[in-house]
Amino acid sequence: MPVPSPYPFRAYQGPSLSDEETLSRSAAYYEHLQQRRSVRKFSNRPVPRAVIENLIRTAGTAPSGVNKQPWMFCAVQQPQLKRQIRQAAEQEEVENYAHRMSNEWLEDLAPLGTCWEKPFLEEAPWLIVVFRRIYEDSHGQTRHNYYVNESLGLATGLLLAAVHHCGLVALTHKPNPMNFLSRLLQRPTNERPFLLIPVGYPAEDAQVPDQRRKPLDAISAWY
Repeated sequence: MPVPSPYPFRAYQGPSLSDEETLSRSAAYYEHLQQRRSVRKFSNRPVPRAVIENLIRTAGTAPSGVNKQPWMFCAVQQPQLKRQIRQAAEQEEVENYAHRMSNEWLEDLAPLGTCWEKPFLEEAPWLIVVFRRIYEDSHGQTRHNYYVNESLGLATGLLLAAVHHCGLVALTHKPNPMNFLSRLLQRPTNERPFLLIPVGYPAEDAQVPDQRRKPLDAISAWY
């Protein structure tokens, strides 16, 4: 016997489209996201807070394990705090490039022209710091969250798509270790840093590597 649900259910209210419209939309959305790129040079043009709020709302629509929604998105705009984040990130990156990264890793990074310096952490008008909520603490009772990394990956993907959709650019940055983010943002112990994402308009002279994505037959198998 199925266990009765404590939640009310309602009819799904998604769009009803013809096969032609479904195909057309799928192709158009692919062509749109095909233009999305990671950008490391940002304009100082401000981005209204309301835009960032909508981006985070969009990320929050992602599916999650048992609908726990185990995420926290911290939006940072204060210049002083962004400077502190940059300084702490660069301190870790100096160690990464000098001691922690393997030779193979450094060779793979070389064509991108990256180094320990991360000016985009101050240049971007917003930093969205994504945290994993490992558990919930309700009235002294600990309740674990499930599939936390998978849920965060889905939410972050929606966030990046939303960023591109509204004409902004972003970069997924992961200095390691990232414990300094918990300290600087004074986050509770049930949260762990997941990604650091600068968001804004691209600088007029922004460039991206002339790379190609893998073709369909290299990323799919059909049975």
